Amino acid sequence: MQGKFLVLGLAALAIFGCNKEVATQPAQNASSQGVQSIQPPKTASRAGTVVKSGSFVKAEHKTTGMARIITENGNNFLELDQNFKTDNGPDLFVILHRQEKLPISGLKKQDYVTLGTLQKVSGAQRYAIPDSVKIADFASAAIWCRLFNATFGYAAFSK
Repeated sequence: MQGKFLVLGLAALAIFGCNKEVATQPAQNASSQGVQSIQPPKTASRAGTVVKSGSFVKAEHKTTGMARIITENGNNFLELDQNFKTDNGPDLFVILHRQEKLPISGLKKQDYVTLGTLQKVSGAQRYAIPDSVKIADFASAAIWCRLFNATFGYAAFSK
C-alpha cells in the first residue's frame, strides 16, 4: 500500500513540478553561456538577416511570441521578440530542436542543442548560436524544463 502512495506521489511531483513558481535570478556569467540581453527593436527592421522564424505554441504551459534565427556580422542568434511570454518554472532552458512539433515530455538529448538558461519569462532576449550548430538541422526553438524534461512551449520555424 505504501508503495502505491510513493508511486502516486512521484507521479504528482513529475506532473506538477514544473508549475512551481521560483524566483528567477539573472544568469551569472551569462557571457560564457552565449546569452545576451537585448532591448526590443525600436523599428520593424533590425540589422541582420532573418534565416528562420516561427510563433510559439503551448506544450505543457502557455507560451506566446515569436522566435527567429538571424545572421548578423557572420554570427547566428536566436531572438525571442518583445511579445514573448511563458510561465515561470525551475531549470528553464532555451533549446533548438530537430522536430517541428515537440512532445510535452521525454526529449532525447540527441534531438536538441541547448543555447542557455532562459533569461526571463517575458520580453525580448537573444541567445548566441555556436558556430558548430548547423541551423538547417533544427526545425524549432523551445522553452524546456530540464529538471522534469518538460516542454513549456515551442516555435516551429517556417521554411
